Amino acid sequence: MKQQSLKKIFVILLLVLAPVGFVFASLFVGRYNVSASEVIFSLSNFLGLTSYNLTVEAQTVVVYLRAPRAIAAAFVGAGLAVSGAAFQGVFRNPLVNSGLLGVSNGAGFGAALAIILFGTQIAIYGFAFTFGVLAVAFSYWIARIYKAVPTVMLILGGTIVSAIFSALLTLLKFIADVNSQLPAIVYWLMGSVASVNYEDFWTLIPITLGTVILLFFGWRINVISMGDKEARTMGVDVGFCKIMIILAATLATAGAVCIAGVVGWVGLVIPHIGRMLIGNDNRKLLPVAISLGSAFMVLIDTFSRSVCSAEIPLGVLTSLIGAPFFIFLLKKTKGGGWQE
Repeated sequence: MKQQSLKKIFVILLLVLAPVGFVFASLFVGRYNVSASEVIFSLSNFLGLTSYNLTVEAQTVVVYLRAPRAIAAAFVGAGLAVSGAAFQGVFRNPLVNSGLLGVSNGAGFGAALAIILFGTQIAIYGFAFTFGVLAVAFSYWIARIYKAVPTVMLILGGTIVSAIFSALLTLLKFIADVNSQLPAIVYWLMGSVASVNYEDFWTLIPITLGTVILLFFGWRINVISMGDKEARTMGVDVGFCKIMIILAATLATAGAVCIAGVVGWVGLVIPHIGRMLIGNDNRKLLPVAISLGSAFMVLIDTFSRSVCSAEIPLGVLTSLIGAPFFIFLLKKTKGGGWQE
């Protein structure tokens, strides 16, 4: 019994320390050369532990450029991965991702509208988050054609809303100024955390809130994944649980998209890797997805800003890595990472 408790504590520490370790390691990597001692003393000075004399450039690069974007990337990866895992469980579909109900296209439209109307970072975040949530609300409203809101209607509602916001986004691209607004829209849609600073960390609140709620609903996702009828016989309020899970996943995804843009494949691939490691039990899968998603996004962001002088958009890298890796997973497991 004591050995099992120690093993559980070790696993929890590993899940927590893995993303933290990746964030810390990312501070040492970049195009601007900063020594290991400068990284350590920059953090120590920032925390008020020391007053070591450092160059302004080293302090700025470590504390105000690398650190906030690494932390933001970790939260983005966690939000997308845990949302994807939750949606896959609730909808009983291994091909579902965190943008299933139109949140990505809705957020993209909101961000483009903010760029055209205002052009400020705070407006982009606010509009992207608001329209991402509205997109999911519209999807749910469409699904209400049937009072029971069946799963297939939710998916169809998401497809319809995604198509509408995609068309509206294309329209905004058409009317945007080609010299300033259009490049900003296109770059935002590619995904990046390059402009994130500590003042933008309020956008991490919905990611955190949605993630925590999903963790509390882990065992209910297990029951719902067996089917609505089976879940009701076990005393689970399926309608309420689905609404709460969709709301929590929407908060996490919308928060991630509003701060980082459209970053694909994370919510699809990471949950499958988690299932290969620990199986389909969502009580274990969701924390693992959070840890893996965080570490993965920090790694991708570090690579994107370090590999060449021009920063590679996150969405490009996740697609280039995620799609071939997903093929590898399917071939390796022969579908064994998911059980009907």
